[in-house]
Amino acid sequence: MAADATDAECLYLTTTGRRSGSPREIEIWFTQHAGRYYVVAEHGERAHWVQNVRAEPNVMVRVGGTRFAARARVIDTGDLARTVRRLSEAKYGWGDGLVVELEPAGA
Repeated sequence: MAADATDAECLYLTTTGRRSGSPREIEIWFTQHAGRYYVVAEHGERAHWVQNVRAEPNVMVRVGGTRFAARARVIDTGDLARTVRRLSEAKYGWGDGLVVELEPAGA
């Protein structure tokens, strides 16, 4: 199980390139809620990493000194998306975009 990383500024998300099949790592702001990690795609569906997640939801996450496998899913609307945007706004002063949930494997 992934460690609590509420003090970390960013996490590193590794997706699988939808065309190349190669690992693609990005550094991105995140929040945590109910045992899961959340990232917000400023450019929504245009973000290449979101397109990669849509094609292959199994990802790797590195936060602080912890690395773990996770399953990603887009959270378009609803209470959860609103909650995550509020958490991001509180942590970073910004939270506008497409919300993606990262559920640690075995959670």
